[in-house]
Amino acid sequence: MHVADKLFTNGPNGKVMNLGTFFFLYIAQTIPMTFFSTALQVMMRQNDFSLSSIALLQVVKIPWVLKFLWSPIVDRHCVTVKDYKRVIITSELVYAFFIFLLTFLQVETDIYFIIGLIFLSLVASATQDIATDALAVLSFSKKDKGLVNSMQSMGSFGGTLIGGGLLLLVLQQYGWYWVLPFLCVFVLLALVPLTLNKGIAIKPKHPQERARLTDFLWFFTRKSIWRQIGFLFLYYASIIGLLSVLRPYLVDHGYDMKEIGVMSGVLGTGCAFFVSLVAGFLVRRIGCYKARILFSIFTFCTTLYFYLISHVDFTGWMVCIGIAMLWSCYGMSTIVVYTSAMENVRPGKEGTDFTIQTVLTHLSGLIIALVAGQVGDHWGYQSLFLFQAGLAFVSLLYVSLMFRQQQATLNP
Repeated sequence: MHVADKLFTNGPNGKVMNLGTFFFLYIAQTIPMTFFSTALQVMMRQNDFSLSSIALLQVVKIPWVLKFLWSPIVDRHCVTVKDYKRVIITSELVYAFFIFLLTFLQVETDIYFIIGLIFLSLVASATQDIATDALAVLSFSKKDKGLVNSMQSMGSFGGTLIGGGLLLLVLQQYGWYWVLPFLCVFVLLALVPLTLNKGIAIKPKHPQERARLTDFLWFFTRKSIWRQIGFLFLYYASIIGLLSVLRPYLVDHGYDMKEIGVMSGVLGTGCAFFVSLVAGFLVRRIGCYKARILFSIFTFCTTLYFYLISHVDFTGWMVCIGIAMLWSCYGMSTIVVYTSAMENVRPGKEGTDFTIQTVLTHLSGLIIALVAGQVGDHWGYQSLFLFQAGLAFVSLLYVSLMFRQQQATLNP
């Protein structure tokens, strides 16, 4: 029996403990990162910084885009659960330390030091993410990977809801110097479940499977991986395209900032959070292939819904339904993407291969967001929604045809 399978023979309490451990690790990454990316924009604008200066905040995201460069180092030096825990705990301590240093700086006079420290903190956070993803791949059996990916997705959406929503209200009420110590404490508390959890087990790595520094390049040499790469570029495309124009679309139809915050930031993110949990159980029950198709159909229906309401004088409840559907698509799609990514990693290179695949989804999202903006500017929202519906249909055809043979092999 696989070591990860043995883990779950200990009963439901062992599984809940492990899932909870990863949930706290993932949410610890997201809350500070989301808070900084949203709160600093507001605070800089309130202090009359130029838009070009505010645009420099995008620099802090570079570590999460380039983390595949040092992911082989993490894979190479992490052989046992103890090794992974050491990397995760050390990265979190460094993460908290840099956040704590920010409490001594002022946005008005020290903005470039603040950006620099946030950049360094996200290097530590990205390193924690590499080790956490690799440990998740190794410590859960194939049938339960959908559940741990639910924890990853819920941590991401929950962190976005708290960091980009609730903490902004706290910031407005109590100020920068009270929120940052809270973030430090939270990051450290997220380590408690990992420290106390003695039930995580992984299959021992073979010495020949240890990663090399150039392994992120060899990832693309496998013929079988290109089907997965096409999937990663297509599956999110229509969803990201809609999300990238959702807020401007609502502004153009008369909704103010508060209304948009409630509809998209609270209703939308909340739907993604809860749907992620349901999708994890569903993937576990019906498998990744059927879930790919089912979620693709729902995404296609969602894009058609936006296209249809763009032809009528829609009401608030119609918009809320569309937002709930869109964010639900996003939540369930992340589960399929993460689960399929875990199934396409090489032994000993789990962190490297998983990281590369998530970076590809970010790259795809960036490209499609730029294309969506151009389509919307030149041909309007109706044409944009029709374009996204077309992308969703192409994605549905792709997953139905390209993975059919693989499914037939698994179920002869």
